[in-house]
Amino acid sequence: MTARVLIVGGGWAGLAAAVRACERGLEVTLLEAARAWGGRARALERGSGSDIPPAPPLQLDNGQHILIGAYTQTLGLMQRLGVDLSAHLHAMPLDLRFADGSGLATPSWALRWPAPLDTLAAMAGARGWSWRDRAALLAAAAGWRRRGFACAPSASVAGLCASLPPRVWHDLIEPLCVAALNTPAQQASGQVFLTVLRDALLGAGHAPWRASQLLLPRTCLGDLLPLPAVRWLKQRGAQLHLGQRATGLERSTDGRWRVHSAGAVYEAENLILACPAAAAARLLRGLPEAPADWIEPAAALAHTAIGTVYVAGWLRTPWPSSHPMLALRSSGPDSPAQFAFRRDWLQTPPAAAVATAQTSGSRHPAHGDQAHQTQAGRAPRVSEQSDWAELALVASACTTDKAALQAAVLAQARAALGLHGEQVRQTVIEKRATFACTPALQRPAAAIAPGLWAAGDYIDGPYPATLEGAVRSGLEAAEHCTTTA
Repeated sequence: MTARVLIVGGGWAGLAAAVRACERGLEVTLLEAARAWGGRARALERGSGSDIPPAPPLQLDNGQHILIGAYTQTLGLMQRLGVDLSAHLHAMPLDLRFADGSGLATPSWALRWPAPLDTLAAMAGARGWSWRDRAALLAAAAGWRRRGFACAPSASVAGLCASLPPRVWHDLIEPLCVAALNTPAQQASGQVFLTVLRDALLGAGHAPWRASQLLLPRTCLGDLLPLPAVRWLKQRGAQLHLGQRATGLERSTDGRWRVHSAGAVYEAENLILACPAAAAARLLRGLPEAPADWIEPAAALAHTAIGTVYVAGWLRTPWPSSHPMLALRSSGPDSPAQFAFRRDWLQTPPAAAVATAQTSGSRHPAHGDQAHQTQAGRAPRVSEQSDWAELALVASACTTDKAALQAAVLAQARAALGLHGEQVRQTVIEKRATFACTPALQRPAAAIAPGLWAAGDYIDGPYPATLEGAVRSGLEAAEHCTTTA
């Protein structure tokens, strides 16, 4: 008789677990409380929200995500599901420059250098930095590598980087920390930050990309993994149920796990809780012998928000980069966004971009001698005064409400990018986007009880709350089910 696996939660961790369990020949039942797959990395309802031309019906997500070449497990899973990675992801080298051209970016002449020489070239050539700034960062990076990218568990990112010059701190360390860990540098784990740097700069990437390359979604998040995974699972006979919130958990006398939902009871030899930490803790509290050593750290996790303002408007000057991503100078609630993305460059097909530019009088600018590159070729240049843009402005570690965030981010974009005549498409705050990745944080283990496992980006591991962390935890949980079935 084929062993069965019951998975609670249809986010990236639960879907990864379901796929791996199917690959290992197990019967899978997957329950998701919401009406859509994807969890905290999902698509929103389609719609441009404006009739101001040009207003292409770009797909919006619940937040702008960035993958990197080091996400080997996530990219490998997408590929096994039949996703054409080059069609769905825009690859760009490490480039964290601001609108004025200052900041760190891998120079074109070093793109083919072996790691970490390409990143060292970016550090040595950082624009707007003094030679003392560059030398201090290079010395710090050499020290981190010499010490094996390890530090005291209690060290914060701020403490780890206390000796770096203010320019390096404000232009690189602070925005990079908030983007990677979604936690302010003063409270963020220095060890997790070093681990991310090690694997992104020195680790193996998913071919043909380097570990440090930035991969920006061209399509909605649902098309990257959730929907391909659902199609793949259905083709292999998995039982998938939306709108099924788990309300109770018990273990039968024969050792099988039972999950109660509205009007239904699901049963299997193996159970994976791939739901949020608080939901998993709630279910486990109902067991006669509730595992306190798992429930307590799960319930104690604090969470941080990510805000995204989707806006369309005119830019007074051309977009100052050949890439669809720019860094923004962030300084608290008054300037909360760290990055801006050209969603129109990412999602609009080249032919549609030509038609839009010609009918609206907008143009895609050049950066130096390099025009913006799309997947199929060079974007058009139309000689006009303004540039129409569909933007995603991202504020990690967001601490304000939606109205305050939107007002502050729009003012920031007007000052930094010359945005005017704007039309807000949507403002999204994912309040529990990630856990607060603080020093010496105790995170729940993957193993809970015999035949019972947990999966999610919060599970104990080396990384912060990322898509890669979620996928890895799901794959690992399914492997345990395979070995114990």
